[in-house]
Amino acid sequence: MDSNLKREIILDNYENPMHRGLVEDNSYLSTNYNSESCIDNLTLMMKVEAGIIKDIVFDGEACAISTSATSIFIRNLIGKSTKDAKKLILNYKNMLEEKEYDKNLLNELVVYEDISKQPNRMNCALLPSSCISKMLEQLNK
Repeated sequence: MDSNLKREIILDNYENPMHRGLVEDNSYLSTNYNSESCIDNLTLMMKVEAGIIKDIVFDGEACAISTSATSIFIRNLIGKSTKDAKKLILNYKNMLEEKEYDKNLLNELVVYEDISKQPNRMNCALLPSSCISKMLEQLNK
């Protein structure tokens, strides 16, 4: 994917993020991430039924990388099993850490494949996967 298309996807998901806006529903898991190093402060909510992610929403203030990564992650996870979600998150983290990964699983998340060249942006790109991993862990308790 060329760099112009990557930039376009990131900007579109920053300016027009999908699933923005929290809900008042106790059946959703919730977690918040507040970065110590930048403005990123997002709350994510996820609804899981019978091991399937039915919905994820978010809100807060964050940079273009965090906001766009959250929007793209949400689109890629709704309708997937929690097992597939964990697999996607692992592949995404491996990509960011320049380890072996399956590019076919990541869809548009590959726009962040070069983020390791900007170490100060790694936390921004990892925000949604960290929040979702945290909620998936809550399911196992």
